[in-house]
Parts: sequence; C-alpha cells; structure tokens
Amino acid sequence: MGLFGKKKSEYPKFPEGDYAPVLRCSICTGEQVLCARERGTGRLVELMLVRSPAQLEGFCAANGIDPEAIEKIY
Repeated sequence: MGLFGKKKSEYPKFPEGDYAPVLRCSICTGEQVLCARERGTGRLVELMLVRSPAQLEGFCAANGIDPEAIEKIY
C-alpha cells in the first residue's frame, strides 16, 4: 500500500440510552446534520454531516434505524 490509502467510509455509532434520531436541516443552505436528541432534556448530540441520501441510508443500515422514523427539525 502506498502513502495515500483509500478512505474508509465508516458510520458513527448511534448512542445507547434514551435517544431519538433527528435530522437538523438548514432552511438557507440546505445543510443536513444527523443528531441524537435526548428524550428527557432535548439536548442534541451531533453525529455526522449528511451530504447525500445514500449516506443517510448507509448510516441507518449500519445502526438498524428506520429512515422513515427520523424526524426533521429546522
């Protein structure tokens, strides 16, 4: 293998506990950030920047989350 290897596309683990998946969307730029929202306090934990629908589907498949269950907040 050379100096520059192929970048691995690993998805972050969804935190265990009482968290709900949330997609925080920007109205102006269209940027989407996948977050975990704590159900008790509403605190958001940012997990990853979503650049394409395929990335979101890959994350859901890796963590066993239904893509339809992810709430969008603006």
